[in-house]
Amino acid sequence: MKCADIFNKTYNYEPQGVVFCPYRVCPIGAHSDHQYGKITGFAIDRGIHIAYGGKQNGVIELVSLNFSKRAQFHIKNTPEEKQNDWADYLRGAMIALSKNHQLHTGLCGVIEGSLPIGGLSSSAAVIIAFLYALCEVNGIQLSEHEMILTALAAENDYMGISVGKLDQSCEIYSRKNHLLYLDTLDDFYELIPRKDTSKPFEIAVFFSGIERTLSGSKFNARVDECKAAAYALMALEGMEYDKFETAVLRNVPYEVFRKHEKKLPDNWRKRAEHWYTEFFRVQTGVQAWRDGDIEAFGKLSFQSGHSSIYNYETGSDELKKLYETMLETDGIYGGRFSGAGFKGCCMALIDPAFKENIEQKITKEYIREFPALAAKFSVHFCETANGAGKTEV
Repeated sequence: MKCADIFNKTYNYEPQGVVFCPYRVCPIGAHSDHQYGKITGFAIDRGIHIAYGGKQNGVIELVSLNFSKRAQFHIKNTPEEKQNDWADYLRGAMIALSKNHQLHTGLCGVIEGSLPIGGLSSSAAVIIAFLYALCEVNGIQLSEHEMILTALAAENDYMGISVGKLDQSCEIYSRKNHLLYLDTLDDFYELIPRKDTSKPFEIAVFFSGIERTLSGSKFNARVDECKAAAYALMALEGMEYDKFETAVLRNVPYEVFRKHEKKLPDNWRKRAEHWYTEFFRVQTGVQAWRDGDIEAFGKLSFQSGHSSIYNYETGSDELKKLYETMLETDGIYGGRFSGAGFKGCCMALIDPAFKENIEQKITKEYIREFPALAAKFSVHFCETANGAGKTEV
């Protein structure tokens, strides 16, 4: 962690504090939270650190070790529209927080990310870490649920990205050696400990070398296709419905989908097929985790990846190659794309005894297919971690 030392050298005093927000992975439950589905997740021991101090003049000033441009704006004069740089996430978070809380103190800080960007919800991690720091210097206390909703509003309202609560919930609720099981309909969640009899595991992250941004991908289009399927199914069944914006597949019984699926446009049918089968995979996977059967849990994660490719139709050629190689690699219990699945990375649950062989095989097969990405491709092995909070300077 370099951010505290750089803060000291930049501002000539020790930071008031350091906040850490972990990245997250979702083994089962992908592409479902925006339709009020169920998800599983882990926080990992890599993420975003922010070393920070208060600024009485109300200025927000942050530098990032990952981006060259400095972020600078005032708490009373923040642009209401995106400026199309990395600081938009900070502006969106500040505006979301200020809607319910009075801000009187600005912030200076240094942001440090510990892995390449893409697929682990680094955007949500930056927002949450920033919000923790901004709340601290302004004497604001948010509950975990309030923090999730505020961070979500930054992405939905300011960034214009139709994400659900998966990312924020994983990065706040998670605890080390526990699986997060969350129902995004009513926000019920459970932290299920790893069973003592379960086989050992670590989390592998394979970065494709291709960066991604949700706002530039087909992410929002996929969300709209799910909504369109829900809206059409309710109409076909004669169910009551309101505005298109409020239509979600969680409100449509599975039997209604099966009854009318052939009447849907093919793309809408496939998106709904993914959502319903992913819903059932989560329920089955949670029971496998309770039973300590990580191999069964891993197979369901592989199935989630398959459905993401063929039903949800995400995945660049690079990520598909990683997924296909993972299927054929000893020591990998299961895995899938991480994040939206258009670029970024894949995650896998692995047997630690196979780490060296896994890294060698995945790297060899991937670079053979995409030699131009050799310098950017990387493999990282991670542990589960606790959710966001202050850490030692």
